[in-house]
Amino acid sequence: MTTLDATLARLVEEAKLAAPDAKIAERALPLLDLTSLNDDDTDERIVALCDRAVTPAGRVAAVCIHPRFIPVAKRRLENKGVAIATVVNFPGGGESAAEVAGSTRDAIRAGADEIDVVLPWRDFKAGERTVPNDILRACRDACGDGILMKVILETGGLDDADLIERASRDAVAAGADFLKTSTGKLQPAATLEAAAIMLAVIRDSGKPVGFKAAGGIRDTAGAATYLHLAGALMGEGWATPSTFRFGASGLLDALLGDLGQGATGQKPRGGY
Repeated sequence: MTTLDATLARLVEEAKLAAPDAKIAERALPLLDLTSLNDDDTDERIVALCDRAVTPAGRVAAVCIHPRFIPVAKRRLENKGVAIATVVNFPGGGESAAEVAGSTRDAIRAGADEIDVVLPWRDFKAGERTVPNDILRACRDACGDGILMKVILETGGLDDADLIERASRDAVAAGADFLKTSTGKLQPAATLEAAAIMLAVIRDSGKPVGFKAAGGIRDTAGAATYLHLAGALMGEGWATPSTFRFGASGLLDALLGDLGQGATGQKPRGGY
């Protein structure tokens, strides 16, 4: 990745020194989008995921699942206070604007509260701007005012600080409610360097846009680094479920372990 400017580089290095503790675990748990996006997921696996979403230490923000499992999750999480997030244009980002709009509308009709849409990052990296913008705006229009739209930049694929910054700015301009690092299907997934760029764009935009770090965050120590970085760039206390999420699966058990609650059962597999 192109070198960060000196200020962001310093904040990233400081974030790497953030110490994990039970308070961090307690803070991170309600920020979690508990995720299973495996090709071989089953109804039974999604039911198990949903059953993990409400814990003795509190509930996660959302479960993030493939669209075909929305009805299963909706039934299992009824009246539990956990949102249902799903993915469109996932994972490759190769659908048309019309396809993205249709998939988004179908997911919302099925009961999705949040849409995580993949930016056509390969087109963006090749210099195309109209197609990515059209796709994000089509998703935004389909979401309307009541559904969160999280834009997945796939920063590991962009792999350039300038590209990540430009993609972040374009996503904000297209109406993103959140900027999300990764699909979890491509490595590297979430990195502090990409997060710093994205958070700086959010800060400078002056708009109420949130941030989601997804992929490879598996313990309280990892969560602590991102929360420290968010606090440094956005202000202490900025990271709440309405502004900050972790997209993860194994992270939940790590947080509960540090809170003295033990494991919660079957762990989803995959890049998260």
